[in-house]
Amino acid sequence: MKVHTLLYPVDRLDTAIAFFRDTLGLPLKFRDGERYAALETGGLVLGLATGMERIVNEPTLAFRVDDMETALAQLIAAGATLIRPTEEGPHELRAVLHAPGGRPLVISAKR
Repeated sequence: MKVHTLLYPVDRLDTAIAFFRDTLGLPLKFRDGERYAALETGGLVLGLATGMERIVNEPTLAFRVDDMETALAQLIAAGATLIRPTEEGPHELRAVLHAPGGRPLVISAKR
């Protein structure tokens, strides 16, 4: 399991991209229509999410895993609570949990 992305929910993708790219100087790595954009931060991807890709309501770390079922079982056994079960996104499988202490986290696996 490794931290892959800081998932950052936004209301308007164009406005958010302009701010992070033009004002803060983060290069745009990838854009998927009007729902998602990835910007480089020097190691961690900043994932701007809107519409159907806005699966959390606050900035949340996303961890890349090799096996969703195993990762979910390990996290739940360690005290995390599943709040959004595994679903198929446009590019990956993903699930949302609350870590002990109440903050959300996302896990994802390539399809």
